[in-house]
Amino acid sequence: MFSQTDFVHMERALALAARGLYTTDPNPRVGCVLVKDGIVIGEGFTQPAGQDHAEIQAMKDARARGHELRGATAYVTLEPCSHFGRTPPCANALIEAKVARVIAAMEDPNPLVSGRGLSMLRDAGIDVRCGLLASEAREMNIGFVSRMTRKRPWVRMKIAASLDGRTGLPSGESQWITGEAARADGHAWRARASAILTGIGTVKEDDPRMTVRAVDTPRQPKRVLVDSRLDVTPEAQIFVGAPTLVFCASLDERNAERADLLRAHGAELVALGNEHGKVDLPAMLTELAARGVNELHVEAGNKLNGSLLREGCVDELLLYVAPSLLGTDALGMIDFAAPAKLDERKQLTFHSVERIGDDLRILARLVRAEDLQAQ
Repeated sequence: MFSQTDFVHMERALALAARGLYTTDPNPRVGCVLVKDGIVIGEGFTQPAGQDHAEIQAMKDARARGHELRGATAYVTLEPCSHFGRTPPCANALIEAKVARVIAAMEDPNPLVSGRGLSMLRDAGIDVRCGLLASEAREMNIGFVSRMTRKRPWVRMKIAASLDGRTGLPSGESQWITGEAARADGHAWRARASAILTGIGTVKEDDPRMTVRAVDTPRQPKRVLVDSRLDVTPEAQIFVGAPTLVFCASLDERNAERADLLRAHGAELVALGNEHGKVDLPAMLTELAARGVNELHVEAGNKLNGSLLREGCVDELLLYVAPSLLGTDALGMIDFAAPAKLDERKQLTFHSVERIGDDLRILARLVRAEDLQAQ
């Protein structure tokens, strides 16, 4: 169905899509390559929200080079959109340009599109094929796919630990367990996220900024704090430089004065309490998705880590393992009770294992109950 040439051009389109890794939110990262008579005539990738999509960029590039688009093949990493959003539909633009073929890596999971763009192209007499390097395209937009299909972000929990699974000394000292290369790599993962989440325990202990600093990025992710009782001080560094979204259990006259003070320091407060007087974490994910958060990057303490895992709110662990040992009394990665039976343990699959400087980076994904049932 697809030739080796098709693979080469789609791989290039995916490389172009990666250029929007830090910039396209909340839109997906998409790349497009236009080919005519065996020659690449135009390339593009999705610009920041409200600006050109990949297909439009590629068509502008081709025209700027003096090429005629009629009869060209468009390789695009995601189905061309078929609806008016902040920009006109790309499917219409391709039809008007009279391209001959469109090869898409995957269908758009957005219910507003979801096959309609491909149907429009076929109805216009264009040869349309879909599915080339689909898994790679899905990985590029794993958060967008999650938000469109599950109404929640893709949640990535980052932990830096010793070889015996410890994240800090009993005193709380943890800087630095891993090396400089691993820390810079962690900031690159921060940069690609829509939002960075931490808990009140981490803010009290470390007073982190929760910003991207070790890599160049044109934007900073949103900052999110879980603080059930609004215990955070307004002078915390997490409030410096940009508004911070704070989820608490309730907002009433008991904490009205504190709430007003936090708002004056740039906090947006959202009350989402559960029956235990804590933040309803699944409801928080739904709220973040409604705000356009595709990928949520978690850097928190072992208590919040445990709560997120217990409540099924984590999709993968981004674990940096240092070649060191801290001992039994040191702080653990995740705080939750052991299961009654081994079959009830949290199961993961290794997605990737790489050496980063002197440390290991392990990306491990949670195995869902439905995945086990399908085996």
